[in-house]
This record gives sequence, structure tokens and C-alpha cells, in this order.
Amino acid sequence: MPHVPQAASILASLGQAAFVWDLAADTIAWSDNAGAVFTDIPPEALASGSGFARLIEPSRSIRSEALAQSGPARTGEEGVAYRIEYGVRAAASAPVIWIEETGCWFAGPDGKPVRAQGIVRINNERHARDEQLMRLSRHDPLTGELNRTHLVASLAESIEETMRFRSSSAFMLIGIDHLARVNDAFGFDVADAVIAEVGKRIRAKLRGGDVLGRFSGNKFGLVLRNCTVDDTNTAAERFLAGIRDEVIPTKSGPVSVTASIGAISIPRYARTADEAITRAQETLDGAKRRRAGSFSLWRPNVERDAQRRVNIRVTDEIVTALNERRIVTAFEPVVEARSRQPAFYECLVRMEQADGQALLAPDIVPVAERLGLIRLVDHRVLELVVAELAASPNVRLSLNISPDTTMDPDWWTSIESLMQAHPGAGERLIVEITETVAIQDIDDIRGFITRLKNFGSQIAIDDFGAGYTSFRNLRKLGVDIVKIDGAFVQNIARSADDRAFVHTLIDLANRLQIKTVAEWVQDEEAAVMLREWGCDYIQGRLIGLASPERPWAAQAETVLPATG
Repeated sequence: MPHVPQAASILASLGQAAFVWDLAADTIAWSDNAGAVFTDIPPEALASGSGFARLIEPSRSIRSEALAQSGPARTGEEGVAYRIEYGVRAAASAPVIWIEETGCWFAGPDGKPVRAQGIVRINNERHARDEQLMRLSRHDPLTGELNRTHLVASLAESIEETMRFRSSSAFMLIGIDHLARVNDAFGFDVADAVIAEVGKRIRAKLRGGDVLGRFSGNKFGLVLRNCTVDDTNTAAERFLAGIRDEVIPTKSGPVSVTASIGAISIPRYARTADEAITRAQETLDGAKRRRAGSFSLWRPNVERDAQRRVNIRVTDEIVTALNERRIVTAFEPVVEARSRQPAFYECLVRMEQADGQALLAPDIVPVAERLGLIRLVDHRVLELVVAELAASPNVRLSLNISPDTTMDPDWWTSIESLMQAHPGAGERLIVEITETVAIQDIDDIRGFITRLKNFGSQIAIDDFGAGYTSFRNLRKLGVDIVKIDGAFVQNIARSADDRAFVHTLIDLANRLQIKTVAEWVQDEEAAVMLREWGCDYIQGRLIGLASPERPWAAQAETVLPATG
């Protein structure tokens, strides 16, 4: 039997053991303290390489493979170093002892290992730490459930299984209702306690084999395996009841919460994890809009799918038109009500198409707003309008911007840069914002208006009368012009109610020294009424609709005669 070095006594004091492994004879000689390392394992099980291998997990051949893979054989007495980690236990019911083995092997004449020698030591603490790190990488630290990455991976695996075995499962998103209110009322620590408790209540209602994870801040995701539509409905009510039936005790007192659920059957209506998540999310959003604390199961919707195809097409068309400089402006004259002389021109967005036709603002703006492209359109229109102002020093122009653009820092960066590059352009610019924007946040809009006025620009409120803005707010904001909603103007010759409403708006604006524009003026009778009521400007079919031509560029302008 090979000699074990005297250093074994030192190793024993460190809780380690030394060994020499004769591969040809398949015998292992251990230092005297091996029993202290391999507790509860009989010495005979450690006496041979094959016997020892039967105790090792997860891979019994790990020691032999380490020798084969650690590097080429060396000549003489110089060994090849290796290091491995593995677990050993005498029986399935015994705890695993995690071992770190460090050693060298020596080759025979054929270059293959014939002897190995080294040291083993218990490494349970490090392995436990690694297991904890692995758990933290897989699980949400607040709830202890799977994190989003591993939840989605489990969902993808479940979809593959259902497709392979022709079974049915379901994916649910459970969203805690009005969690922001809990945050505001009690603080984030109480909201976290609510999230953790909701996770426990969902967990208590799960079947074996179902998968639960935290999808996002206030949402949990569930993969319900072998689950029919009826099973899904039953499970949803079980989860909702488990969450709402009892208040949640917190350090700030009891909190009552409800949750809403959006679910989808897989693989029938979703064949990828992304598709399942997207559809469950939109179904959850619909359930919340309909009634907090409700459940909704995704169903095909022909109209919705058709609209989405249109959205995709129009999105591509708008982006392409922006890139190809096919977003242009048309100019609609706004004239003085008395003299009919042009006062300024409203710039309206158009999108030129391949067939030579142009899509109008009502066809572009609502879609661009809904699809999140309006800021790009507004940026382009701003560039076009300032270029027109710079090229024509005698013209005044107005442009409309969407609600989101009023708070867009990039738009501000653009206009500041353009104003510096074209001095004087700002003094001939009118920016039109909708009445809805004006009443959303008075302080934010006041800051927006103040910055524009620093350029010398004026502010107009578009479609005035359709909302609930008070004249006091208009005065507080420093608005220069109100444009009276054409829906009230177009019928003033025939509607006594509209006449009274428009007349009152004009009278109040005049008292506050705010200029007025009447939109959608259709006929001479209406124009005369508006002039007599003191309206400052008019625009609409009677004056001339928007055109890509630049009227101010003509040698002489044709002015409609003022009539008595």
C-alpha cells in the first residue's frame, strides 16, 4: 500500500484528509482522520475508487473525468493538478457532505493516469452559500416566489409540454388593485407587506405542479398546468376570494385589498411565452377597467385584431413618411373679422402618399397619439414651421401640439435651438394647445407658456368650449387667443343655443382682453354675426380651407371684401 505522507497529522488538525489513489489496483489509502471528514460512511466504502464513486453525486464519474480532462500528461515525477467539488452520502436518507478535492495525478508509460494523490476537505458552508445565491438569482426577494425571468422560462416550458402532449394549461396575471393608494396612504413598506401577504394567499390556493412567480411590482404570474377553461374560471374565483375575504394586518393597521385577473388558455390562444404574456396583460387591463376585483379570460376579437393590423400598417407608414420627408404642412388662413385681411395661417399636418393623395390631420394625429408617434410628428412640424417663418419674415404662423409634447424635454431642446438659429421667428409663432391640456395641471402649463412667451410667441387655446376651462384659468395662464370650437360656430345662423353660447364666450374674452378666433365659419351670415359680437378673427370654409400653397408668396393677395 502506498505510503501516506506524515503531513497527514497537520491536515487532521485542519479537518482535512489526504489520500493516495492507485488507479491500476483501484485502491485508495487515506490518512487516519478520514473518518472525521466522511462521517457515517464505513471505511470499506472509501477503500476503492469504484466504491467511493458509488457515494458521489450528482455525477459518480466526476473524479475519473477530472483526471482525464485536467490537461496532458507530464514526464517524470511532475504531476498534473486538478480541483473538483462533489457531494457524498452513504444513503439517500442521509444528508449530503459537500467535498472539495484538490490533487495531482501522475501518468504511466502510455500517458494515462496511474496514480493520484491529494487532499479533501468539507465545504458545506461554501456550498450552502452558493445554493443561497442560486436561490436569490431565481426567486423574488420580497415574496420568495420565482422572479420574472424564471417564471417566463417556466411558462415557455409549459407551452412546449402542452403542445407536445396535446394538453391544455392556462397562464394568469393577478394584479393587486389600487396598490398606489396603499403606497400613498401608508408608505412603501406597508405596500410591500401587502404584496408579500397576497403572494402567500395565492400560494395557499395553488394545486401541486402549478407555478407561481412575481411578474412585476403589483402583479403575480401563474402557470396552471393541465387546466381546462372551466378549471381556469374556478381557480380564478378561488384566488380572488382568498385575497379579498380577509383584511391584511400591517404595522399601520388592517388593509383591505382586491385583485383582478387576466388569463389565457395555452396553447390554444398563445403558442409562445411572449404572446401569452401580452394577451394576459391586455385581458387584465380590460378587467381592471371594467371593475376592480374581476376576472377576464382572453377571447379572439376580430375587430380588435383588424384594428391592430391597421395600427401596425399606419405606424410603419408614419415612420416611413417621417424618414422620407413626406410629413408636410398645409396652411389655413385666419383673417381679421372686420377687414378680412390675413392675420396668420394655421399650419396643419399632412402625409403625402405614393398615389399623390395626402392624408389629413384627422387621419394622422389620433393614430399617431394612440401609437406613441405624435412627438416625432410634432418635432417635424416644428422644424417645418420655423423654416417657413425664417424664409418669410412678414408671415405669422400657428402650429398645434399634442398634450404629451407640452412636457417633452426634447421638443423644448429643439425649439430653443431653432429660436437661437432664427432670431425673430419666435415673435411670429403662435402655439395652439387643447383645452384639455390647459386644465390638466395649471402649474405645469403655466411654466410651458412662460417659456414660450420668453421667445416672444403667443399661446392659443384650441377647440375652446368643448371642455371646462374657466376664464379665470385662461387669465392666470396668460393665454393670448381662444379659438372657439367650430362645433358651436358652424350652426349659429340656425341654432339659438349656439348663438347664445358663442356670443357669451366672445363677450367674456373681450372683457379679459383675450383675442378670439371663430373656427368653421361656413357662410357670410355667420361671419357678420361674429363681427358684430366683437369676434377678432374667423377661419373656415368661407375664408378658405387649408392648402399646401403659400398665399403670402404670391405677388398680390386677393382679399375678400368686408361686408356690412
